[in-house]
Amino acid sequence: MADVQLRYRDDEPSSQPAVTVEAFKGQSNAVAVQLETGEDARELLPVLSQLSLIVVHFPAFTDGRGYSAARILREAGYAGELRASGDVLVDQIRYMRRCGFDSFAPDAPLDEAAVERALSFYDEVYQPTVDGQTPVWTLRHQNSEGRIGGDDG
Repeated sequence: MADVQLRYRDDEPSSQPAVTVEAFKGQSNAVAVQLETGEDARELLPVLSQLSLIVVHFPAFTDGRGYSAARILREAGYAGELRASGDVLVDQIRYMRRCGFDSFAPDAPLDEAAVERALSFYDEVYQPTVDGQTPVWTLRHQNSEGRIGGDDG
């Protein structure tokens, strides 16, 4: 498993190794689990309060199931560390953060300056997610004139 390169949390990182979901089912003291491609994040919902770390593995950057797993876990109230590991690319970081990932252990090191540029590239968002950012269409409807940025809205 790759080392954590980026972490967007203030608490201490978990020092416990992440066990497989199958191994986790047979343990009562594990606090970290690794979710592999094809495993259902909903299996963890009854025990979320027991977990301090969930690692979601991306075997290929083209596999988007980890995004869904992250959103399911966050929307269910998981507040622990949610780490994306594997084939994680710079241009995915913003979308992964929006789904709830707060740490990253990519197979290949990422250019941290490029990551910061990617995270700050867009000011507005279109979809509501677990990150709490207000979608631009909501802002538009909240505007007293029904427009953002001028008269040609």
